[in-house]
Amino acid sequence: MADAEPTDDRLRLLIERVERLEEEKKGLADDIKDVYGEAKAVGYDVKIMRQIVRLRKMNADDRAEMEAILDTYKAALGLG
Repeated sequence: MADAEPTDDRLRLLIERVERLEEEKKGLADDIKDVYGEAKAVGYDVKIMRQIVRLRKMNADDRAEMEAILDTYKAALGLG
């Protein structure tokens, strides 16, 4: 059983790190929610803001490809 102790300690420490990170993630999610709430309170469209954030995360080539496909689909449906 002595061989298992270091492994048990390491496992416990890893799980505790994950738990701390999950708490930090929850805190950040709450902060983001608050920012969107503030934006909504002053009249911004939160749905559009979320789309902009998603677009800004994409690299330029992926964004251009997505927009080209979107334009093709819109034209096919008479929305262009």
